Amino acid sequence: MGTGDKTGTSVDNNTAALPNPALSIVIPVYNGADTVGTLVDKLCELDIAREMEIILVVDGSPDHSLQICQALCNKHSTPIKIINLSRNFGEHNAVIAGFSYARGEYIINMDDDLQNPPEEVENLWHYCRDNNFDVAYTRYKHKQHASWRNLGSRLTNKLADWLLDKPRGLYLSSFRCINAFTANKVVEHTGPFPYIDGLIMQVTQNIGSLAVEHLPRGNGKSNYTLPRLLRLFTSMFLNFSVVPLRAATVSGLVIGAFGLIGILTIFIETLLGSTPKGWASLMAGILLLTGTQLIMLGLIGEYLGRMFLTINRKPQYIVRDITSNDGSAPPPPT
Repeated sequence: MGTGDKTGTSVDNNTAALPNPALSIVIPVYNGADTVGTLVDKLCELDIAREMEIILVVDGSPDHSLQICQALCNKHSTPIKIINLSRNFGEHNAVIAGFSYARGEYIINMDDDLQNPPEEVENLWHYCRDNNFDVAYTRYKHKQHASWRNLGSRLTNKLADWLLDKPRGLYLSSFRCINAFTANKVVEHTGPFPYIDGLIMQVTQNIGSLAVEHLPRGNGKSNYTLPRLLRLFTSMFLNFSVVPLRAATVSGLVIGAFGLIGILTIFIETLLGSTPKGWASLMAGILLLTGTQLIMLGLIGEYLGRMFLTINRKPQYIVRDITSNDGSAPPPPT
């Protein structure tokens, strides 16, 4: 897998000599102090624990998640690597950081909130490996999220059918298994606004879907607030498709056509001696057109702003330090 983070830290020579595990499990950790310990304990109890490594990416968590992860590193013999990011970069950035340091032939990405049962990990891995899929997503038999979030997920998946050229009906979840080939291609992306599913769809459509259980959240509340979901939606909407720009062009053409029809109507009424009156309707039309223009300019500006930040190399993530219990951690960044 990857040889270093986006700040230039490289893996030392001892890492290359270690045998690669069959499976890497990447877990982004944010406000997970109450759950990540139980999750890792259960993963280490699996029959496949001797074949896997666990990568915990602490994404600038404001609680004591880092200390919990460090204690887990000392507690278990299963290889555990802790990637401590310098601040909060977001879930998808943290996942790419984990992919960059994963050494497994297959990589499973899962959340730290225990809603994805650890017992499903082996099923997901075998399903992806035995069917020779590049990627295997999970779909939930009964989702345990709030109603507003379920609605947002359905909307996002419908739009992804249109924007990402994904297989129709495929549910995009954060509990997924990908092979090393796909992960290596994903981590080649250096932009500061990654969207994992969009990157995966650019690499492959050899994708499977496995039904799994989804448990109620045991502690705390979801880290995905409405603003975070909107930022994630914007990354999908703008970073991996020019469809929004085309939609803006079509909208302009449609509104222009209505304007032309209105002008012709007024002209005909004037010829017939009935000069139309209506300051209010005129102002409404001006406000409609002005608002539409501002939306289109804002859309173009968002594209340009993201290009500007990418060209100026806004970091995708920055690793503060890495800890492991198997000697595979590279030296701290200098």
